[in-house]
Amino acid sequence: MEYIEGGVTAAKGFKASSAAAGIKYQGRTDMAMIYSDVPCVAAGTFTTNIVKAAPVKWDRQVVYESEHAQAVICNSGIANACTGVQGMAYCEATAAKAAEVLGIQKDAVLVASTGVIGMQLKMDRIEAGIDMLAPALDGSIDAGHLAAKAIMTTDTVPKEVAVTFEIGGKKVTMGGMCKGSGMIHPNMCTMLGFITTDANISKALLQEALSEDIKDTYNMVSVDGDTSTNDTVLLLANGQAGNPVIDTKNEDYKAFCEALHAVNACLCRKIAGDGEGASALFEVKIIGAETKEQAVTLSKSVVTSSLVKTAICGHDANWGRILCAMGYSGAQFDPEKVDLFFESAAGKIQIMKDGVAADYSEEEATKILSEPEVTAIADIKMGNQEAIAWGCDLTYDYIKINADYRS
Repeated sequence: MEYIEGGVTAAKGFKASSAAAGIKYQGRTDMAMIYSDVPCVAAGTFTTNIVKAAPVKWDRQVVYESEHAQAVICNSGIANACTGVQGMAYCEATAAKAAEVLGIQKDAVLVASTGVIGMQLKMDRIEAGIDMLAPALDGSIDAGHLAAKAIMTTDTVPKEVAVTFEIGGKKVTMGGMCKGSGMIHPNMCTMLGFITTDANISKALLQEALSEDIKDTYNMVSVDGDTSTNDTVLLLANGQAGNPVIDTKNEDYKAFCEALHAVNACLCRKIAGDGEGASALFEVKIIGAETKEQAVTLSKSVVTSSLVKTAICGHDANWGRILCAMGYSGAQFDPEKVDLFFESAAGKIQIMKDGVAADYSEEEATKILSEPEVTAIADIKMGNQEAIAWGCDLTYDYIKINADYRS
């Protein structure tokens, strides 16, 4: 597997476009379209929040009931959540308009929205945006990059990644883009992700691969503890690579899953590192666990702790806060056996050994914690299972951004 430049247009047969429709923002693009030259099998995972936005309900129908999907329409600025019957009607109208201009069926069109909850979409602007998007579709890397920029809300950078790998002697490509900065918390974090691949794979295995990988990727990200109404990850496969169809869990399926995990994990790191107001990506790795579930529980508890997050913001090696967060997680472990390390591009240092403070330099620890990407590693010495969770520090700017979000 090799990382390459690009995003959703990297795979064969996929195009993208962006447009400034003036839905909420002025002076920037706020709509994006992804299109495949041929129908795709589609998979999706969606928010676990009981309050589900209209686009989530629409996409669940398309993913679970339609044989194929061929296009995605996404707008930023207005979430189309808590909008009742009218919100669902707007989803259908959006899909119908896209189907008309693209010459496909409306049940092959996926719809996504992100932004302020409770506002109705401005359908005249959505439809005008679609009229701009369709003729602008392009398979270039730049087109994919501009689409990634168009779906941003409080994100500060576009998020995309692409990889190539081999299946059955054929080169297969997978690329993705996502947005997410705030309202990010495990269990499908306000997070939209779109992944495209030219792999030839059955719909059933495509869905299984995505559903399984979500557990170790998007569900392990937390910025602020809030689970969005709009979380959606969509995966489209158009088969244009020409590889033998993946319809059993063989070595080809394993290679596909490894590539999917690489794409998802990369996007997750980008989301966490771009958390609202964040100055650092904070990664928590639990090793030496007895079970996977134990490692997951412990890592999530640490990465979501406000006290730990503020310590990371202050470059403070306050290891007691980490051990405290592990202690109230609900997972059982022996605190007197825990070793704790901090690691970054500036080096690695052991902070705690067998549950008590190690002999370490505060100055060196501060230097390590001052990097833009920081990892805390806790070895609980109970087995060989591990888990990684991603988050960010908690800064003054998070409050500034969210105190004035609707303006």
